[in-house]
Formats: sequence, C-alpha cells, structure tokens
Amino acid sequence: MARVYVSIGSNIERERNITAGLDGLAQSFGELMLSSVFESEAVGFAGDHFYNLVAGFETALPVGELSRQLKAIEDRNGRCRQGPKFSGRTLDIDILTYDDSCGRIDGVELPRAEILFNAFVLQPLAQIAPDVLHPETGVSYAALWQGYDKQKQRLWAVDFSWQGRAFSKA
Repeated sequence: MARVYVSIGSNIERERNITAGLDGLAQSFGELMLSSVFESEAVGFAGDHFYNLVAGFETALPVGELSRQLKAIEDRNGRCRQGPKFSGRTLDIDILTYDDSCGRIDGVELPRAEILFNAFVLQPLAQIAPDVLHPETGVSYAALWQGYDKQKQRLWAVDFSWQGRAFSKA
C-alpha cells in the first residue's frame, strides 16, 4: 500500500463540492487523514476565494489508475475541463505525493511542484504530515512551512464539518 497525499480545492459552491469530494475519496479509499480547511485568494487569476485542504490515505492503486479515479470524482462533481488552466473550479483533486516517488509516472509529475510554491498546499500538508520528508528536497514539510515566506499568499483556517464531525476550526 502506498501513502498518498492529495490537495483538494474548490471556489464554486465550496462547501458542497468539498463535502462531495471528501465523500468520493472516502468511498474509494476508506479512512482519510484530513488537514484543516483553509480559505485563500485565487492564485494565477482573478476569481472567488478557494477552500483548500490536504487529505492523506493509503491505496494499492498504481499512480495512473489513482489519477483516473480522482478525475472521475472531479467529473461527478461538475468539473469543466474546457476552460482556461487558471480558472474557477467546482472541485480540483491533485496527487501531491505517492510514497517517495519522484519523476513522471503514468503522466503524473511527482512530487507535485506546487508543494514548494503554494501556501494553500504546503500549510495543510505540514499540518497533517509535519515529519514526512519531501521526496526531492529531503526536508520535512514542517520545516518547509516554517521557512516559507508567508507574505506571498494569504490564507486562513475556516470552520468546516464533514460526516457530522467538525474537523476544521477558524
């Protein structure tokens, strides 16, 4: 079984789509380790604020099949793939890491580069996997977050409940 971390984001009907995404992940992969949900401004385009979080889980699926299953969850929740790359999203689920895999595997670049550049990925990843080492840099996510220039991107935790459990608090 591989330990996988994925980022989850939405800026269209955020609560509904994040909830549906978590439901889909739990149905497909079982127990999820969840970070807090963070609200952030859109990055790369002018748009509504996003909700973002990171989930961890284990899977026996190879990277390509995992990617297909995540895209299917996105598609079931109205993901439009015809628009510009940087635009609003009903649901966006990206593989961040797959164990310690590095390089292009089944069309997926691992680890995902935005771990090192986007606060909305790094902070929640550091929250649920502080001592895990980035597969390329060998630095823990907690240390990477500690060294991150927090003025680059603003984000803040929000209250969020899923399956009757409040797991994120502002």
